[in-house]
Amino acid sequence: MRITKASPNASPITSNMWSSLLMKQNKKVAPTTSTKFRVMAVKSENGTINRMEDLLNLDITPFTDKIIAEYIWIGGTGIDVRSKSRTIPRPVEDPSELPKWNYDGSSTGQAPGDDSEVILYPQAIFKDPFRGGNNILVICDSYTPQGEPIPTNKRHRAAEIFSNPKVKAEIPWYGIEQEYTLLQTNVKWPLGWPVGAYPGPQGPYYCGAGADKSFGRDISDAHYKACLYAGINISGTNGEVMPGQWEYQVGPSVGIEAGDHIWASRYILERITEQAGVVLSLDPKPIEGDWNGAGCHTNYSTKSMREEGGFEVIKKAILNLSLRHKDHISAYGEGNERRLTGKHETASINTFSWGVANRGCSIRVGRDTEKNGKGYLEDRRPASNMDPYVVTSLLAETTLLWEPTLEAEALAAQKIALKV
Repeated sequence: MRITKASPNASPITSNMWSSLLMKQNKKVAPTTSTKFRVMAVKSENGTINRMEDLLNLDITPFTDKIIAEYIWIGGTGIDVRSKSRTIPRPVEDPSELPKWNYDGSSTGQAPGDDSEVILYPQAIFKDPFRGGNNILVICDSYTPQGEPIPTNKRHRAAEIFSNPKVKAEIPWYGIEQEYTLLQTNVKWPLGWPVGAYPGPQGPYYCGAGADKSFGRDISDAHYKACLYAGINISGTNGEVMPGQWEYQVGPSVGIEAGDHIWASRYILERITEQAGVVLSLDPKPIEGDWNGAGCHTNYSTKSMREEGGFEVIKKAILNLSLRHKDHISAYGEGNERRLTGKHETASINTFSWGVANRGCSIRVGRDTEKNGKGYLEDRRPASNMDPYVVTSLLAETTLLWEPTLEAEALAAQKIALKV
């Protein structure tokens, strides 16, 4: 969209205008990234864009007690997020105040057409950064009309594990590092990078600044602020190794809260990239080649790990994790074998390993943890598209509830050089 003559009424376009403008672009024109140009819109009191903007920003609070609740759930692939809106009579503070709802599961790959109704149970509430006011985002899980969790409902099983008295007593903390890649529209290639060009394994993109190093910073920053507004426990963000790749961290979060916060943050990121006209990818290796993939490293600790003598507890946890390596790998995300190659700060998918300050291991222990004799461990195996309900609850189950045989424990301790 161009303005041929300078206009005193011109102003930078806002994010809410992106989607309507992108629909009007000439499809024959090669896609141009938002980092290369600025779109300008002429302000007009009667302009369609301005009228739409006014309605989108309309504050309804002085006129009604009603709010809009966006019910969010996980679709049939186990990674796609779905949502629909519902008017609620008044503001609410707890999910228990919200009604259950239903959706057509045959349209999401979660139910047959002749028995398609799936029931949504509200589980967690966040402030809605898109609508503002008292409007909310609602994280839900899905059940049959008879009250049974459907197969893609991983939250239900996680909630059972986190409600176990042994697990609750240990107050499990999680810090999850969500990596993602921004791709250009119509082509599967990183944002801001010439299609087909290959920068090689060493690049200036990790925590880089500059027009030739950082692609999509506005999306990362918009997401950061939107998460803070929503009440998500986001703790930081940074540019990653591959062009167009970013990371944000959520935590420390306790128990089931970790999964709720990650799924809410993913939904917000999907909405922001939708507005910006950029494709979001959580694929662990979106671009084949000699460069980094995308992971979801999960930092984990229990009360016993954080107290004096905790390093011995951490080593016992590592021992258990080594014995269930295949179980964890099978639950840590689709396509992870393309990422866990033993290169680019990953361990081989077939071999369990651990080390202090070693990012090429399955489990990394920080220098401070070793020095202080207590702290946390980092599981570097989960892929960027992992289900946080599955990963967090599996870590708790393996380290707090599962007990290996003495023979297996002794053999594993010798194999990975752990004295427990």
